[in-house]
Amino acid sequence: MSMSSMSVEAASQVIREAMREKVKRHSFWYILQSVLMILAGIMALIFPVISSVAIVIFLGWLLIFNGILQAFSLLDARHVPHFWLQLVSVVLSVLVGILFLRNPGAGLLTLTLLLIVFFMVEGISKIIFSLTIRPFPNWGWVFASGVIGILLSFYLWANTPVTAIWLLGVLLGIGLISEGAALGNMAWQARKS
Repeated sequence: MSMSSMSVEAASQVIREAMREKVKRHSFWYILQSVLMILAGIMALIFPVISSVAIVIFLGWLLIFNGILQAFSLLDARHVPHFWLQLVSVVLSVLVGILFLRNPGAGLLTLTLLLIVFFMVEGISKIIFSLTIRPFPNWGWVFASGVIGILLSFYLWANTPVTAIWLLGVLLGIGLISEGAALGNMAWQARKS
């Protein structure tokens, strides 16, 4: 082992120990955050339509504020390379944000279609990847997850008008619950050690 790899490993160990100590010291707050995330996730799963619309409205405002902040940064930047491209980005950000706020239903449909495309592309890439690593053990699990992604995208596409209403809320709920559970588990384990 070279001297530089030993110093990198030593530095990594110091960082891991500092993180472990910080999580242990503030474990109560991490556990509280975990519980709140799980409760929010459960609410998102119980009320997926409200959650989906809330995501679109939040994203609309986020795009508008992003565009405004980006516009302020461009006020004295006409000489900057690609100024006009950045200006187009500002206009698109604000315009899409306004469209999401004016018609959250269209925003739901747009985001759902993007997710369907994502699941399809992700599924295809997992299948290709699994076939390239085929001699490795458990390659079948990667293959199966790719097939599930493709089947999920076809299912969502076949039910698109209805899917758009609940999909974002369900994904938000699942994400909040899984992240909250992971955070809570980490904090609980650090507290016990």
